[in-house]
Amino acid sequence: MKEGIHPNYREVCFVDLSNNFKFVTRSCVNTKEMVKMDDGRELPLYKLDTSSESHPFYTGTQKSVDNMGGRVERFRNRFGKTAAKEAAPESAPEVEAAK
Repeated sequence: MKEGIHPNYREVCFVDLSNNFKFVTRSCVNTKEMVKMDDGRELPLYKLDTSSESHPFYTGTQKSVDNMGGRVERFRNRFGKTAAKEAAPESAPEVEAAK
């Protein structure tokens, strides 16, 4: 392998700032801080805003757009009929066949 062209691939501790969930994985991410783990290792620290432990999709707290007070249904009622009329061509007059 050539020297000096490969990234620094090492174990990094990622911490979710919303609930202090920590997990360790290998990464090339640049970090400035270090953290001391429970087992005595000192690892680079990377702070996350959200992870699978706090993201609404993974925690089951995500709200569906269809359940937001009937807004979607009102929109479909108001504009759905107009779009359907524009898409359907009106009865075209019959064209006489060329003799």
